[in-house]
Amino acid sequence: MGAGTAARTEILNPPRTVTTAMNQAPTPEGGATPPDLIDAVTGLQPGSATHALRHKRDKVVAATQGSHDALFDPALPGLTLAERLLVAMYAARLTPSPKLAAHYRARLTAAGADAAAIAIADQGTPADAADPRLRAMLAFTRTLIEKPVEGDKAALEALPAAGLSTPAVVTLAQLIAFLSYQVRLVAGLDALKALNDNAGAQA
Repeated sequence: MGAGTAARTEILNPPRTVTTAMNQAPTPEGGATPPDLIDAVTGLQPGSATHALRHKRDKVVAATQGSHDALFDPALPGLTLAERLLVAMYAARLTPSPKLAAHYRARLTAAGADAAAIAIADQGTPADAADPRLRAMLAFTRTLIEKPVEGDKAALEALPAAGLSTPAVVTLAQLIAFLSYQVRLVAGLDALKALNDNAGAQA
């Protein structure tokens, strides 16, 4: 499978977490469309070939943004917003997805998150975290990103042992699954955008 085909597959075929959101996301009041993070991060401009391809399935685009908004809703119980943003930044750093890492870093800074925690997610390791809760969350994130086959019962049991409730564990797992899709989507769009830009330059 070529890079272009792989990118199109990622763009047009979201995972179950996003397709489920398609059926649950409310219709924006007054027809308003919220800012789209993926378009902004990848620099997609209306009228470009890559933007047109992505928006062939606007319901997927809306569901992807809706999933993001739901997972980073300050009112979501179980994990604080700062904890979710730290996990997101760390996951983006590990994959790596510099654009998404920069986005989540900026959100953490704007939210007034602890500078030491940001530094750990940005440059450190889970073992550097003094807070056992954060240490366990970052370690679980690293496991699912780098060695998902090791995300077994033992890995899960380390989370309640560090003080995470069952709803918090569920939220964390959903968040990491979404982030894995998000970074693949950004990478796919970047690759496709580069192919289209190159083709346009040669035309």
